[in-house]
Amino acid sequence: MTGSTQIQSDSSILVHVTMKLSDGSAADSTKVNNKPAKIIMGDNSISPAFEAELLGMKQGDSREFTLEAKDAFGEPNPDNIHYMDADKFTAEVPAEVGNIITFSQPGGELPGMIKEVNGTSVTIDFNHPLAGQTVTFVIDLVEIL
Repeated sequence: MTGSTQIQSDSSILVHVTMKLSDGSAADSTKVNNKPAKIIMGDNSISPAFEAELLGMKQGDSREFTLEAKDAFGEPNPDNIHYMDADKFTAEVPAEVGNIITFSQPGGELPGMIKEVNGTSVTIDFNHPLAGQTVTFVIDLVEIL
């Protein structure tokens, strides 16, 4: 077999990814907007456990696998919980539990979810929304680039 017929440790691939939570509910899918994700194997953008599941897949293959939190989106990091004064929020950007606020920073934007509003203090969680959760992935290999 040549390197282009199946995923290798240095392949660039296009995949549709569907993520499900342990209760079976769908968390997200690239199929919603019909825009497959590009993954570059070995660039550290995904966990080694995730990469290991992809190795050897061929174009058109589908695979379903479940990863524990540490291999999916990681465990919640307490250092990613921040507190802000409620007066930093406005009518356009209200401090309401469940709202996702995006902050600009060097290197891009960082989304955080408001977890609690307590008087003048607002608690914002910058962990990935799926951190700490076991996630089942369904991978559909569209193309090996």
